[in-house]
Amino acid sequence: MNKSKIKGTSAETAVVNWLVSKGRKHVERRALNGVNDRGDIAGIPAVVIEVKNHKEMKLSAWLKELEVEMANDKAETGVVIHKKTGTLDVGKWYATMPVSEWFKLLEEAGY
Repeated sequence: MNKSKIKGTSAETAVVNWLVSKGRKHVERRALNGVNDRGDIAGIPAVVIEVKNHKEMKLSAWLKELEVEMANDKAETGVVIHKKTGTLDVGKWYATMPVSEWFKLLEEAGY
């Protein structure tokens, strides 16, 4: 396994473990699906989770990837979770999504 694959797997596993610690007991890493990718983590219905572990943030490319994965999964929403350099605490990592997705979450929460 190459170095970037190991980094990605490590970050995905960290996010799964963090979500489980927050009560999301059915989350798991997803198998690779090639062009039909549906994100990195499964187990939260209608939500695509893409995990990134890169020094350089490429938000535009990552959000385009998220959009494709949401369409592939027929998901209602999605998020890119990316590792914050210097910390293993997933709760301090970043969550990025298009403003339209964020606004849907606000409306669904009653704001």
